[in-house]
Amino acid sequence: MTAYLLKRLAIAFATLVLASMVVFAVLEVLPGDPARLMLGMNASADQVELLRNQMGLNAPLVLRYLHWAGGLLSLDFGRSYTYSVPVIDLVRERLAVSLPLALIALALSTIIAIPVGLYSASRRGRAGDTISMGVAQLGVAVPNFWFALMLIYIFAVWLRLVPAGGFPGWAAGAWPALKSLLLPAVALALPQAAILARVTRSALIEVLNEDYIRTARAKGLPYRAVLWRHALRNAMIPVLTILGLQFAFLLAGTIIIENVFYLPGLGRLVFQAITQRDLIVVESVVMLLVAAVIAVNLVVDLSYAAVDPRLRTRQ
Repeated sequence: MTAYLLKRLAIAFATLVLASMVVFAVLEVLPGDPARLMLGMNASADQVELLRNQMGLNAPLVLRYLHWAGGLLSLDFGRSYTYSVPVIDLVRERLAVSLPLALIALALSTIIAIPVGLYSASRRGRAGDTISMGVAQLGVAVPNFWFALMLIYIFAVWLRLVPAGGFPGWAAGAWPALKSLLLPAVALALPQAAILARVTRSALIEVLNEDYIRTARAKGLPYRAVLWRHALRNAMIPVLTILGLQFAFLLAGTIIIENVFYLPGLGRLVFQAITQRDLIVVESVVMLLVAAVIAVNLVVDLSYAAVDPRLRTRQ
C-alpha cells in the first residue's frame, strides 16, 4: 500500500508539472497585449512598454514560467494586473463562496442519487425503475441554468423564501450566507444527481448478478440487507469515480450558475480575468483548480482500496 501511495503521488506531481506548462503556454499564445488592454487603445507606446516592464512581460518566456511556477510552490501567486491586489487574496475570498457551494451541491447530489439508484436497481424492469430513470434522463438533458431560473421564479419571486441572488458574506452570519447558496446548490445538484443515479443503478445491476449475491440470498439474508451490505459496497468504485469528477466540476465549472445568481465565486473570477486579460489571475486560479482535481482523483484512487479489499491484496 505504501508503494502504491508513493507511485500515485509521483504521478500526481508529474501531472501537475505538465499541466502548469500547458496552462502557461496556452495563455501566452492568446491574442491581445495585457498592458495595452489595461491602459486602453489611446495609450502611447512608451506607456505600454513601461507597463510591460513593470509586469515582467518582456522577460524571456522560460524565466517567466520558472518565476511563476516557483511562486506557486511557495503559494505566492503574484499580483493581479486588474485589481492590484495579491492573487492569493482574491482566491481566498472567492473560494469562501465556491467551496461551500460545491460541497453543499455534492452532498445534495449524493443524498438524492444513491437511494434513487438503489430503488431503481432493486426494481429493474418495473414501473418504479422506468419512472425514476425517466426522471433521471430528464435531469441529464435539461441544463442547470434552466433549473436555476425555475428555482428563482418559484422560491424567490413567487414564494419569497430565499434571495434571488447575491452573497451577503460570511460576516453577515452563517444562515444568511447558506440561504443565499441554497438555490445555486440545488440547481447544480439536480443534474449531477441524475447522472450519479444512473451510474449507481448500472453498477448495482451488474453486481446483483454476481454469484456471491445469489449465495447471500440462498443463505436467507433479507433482500434489503443484501442490497445495502453486499451489493452497494461492491458497486461503489464507479460511483466514487463519478463523485470525484463531479466535485471537480462543481468547484471549477460553475461559471454559468455563479453568473445567474450573481455569486462572487472562482468561476466568475476566472471569467472576468479572461475578459480583462489578467493572465496572472487566470494562470494561478486554473492551476489551483488543476491541483484540486488531481488531489480529488488521488483521494478517490485511495478510497478504492478502502471499499474493495481485493485491490489492497493486488497492491
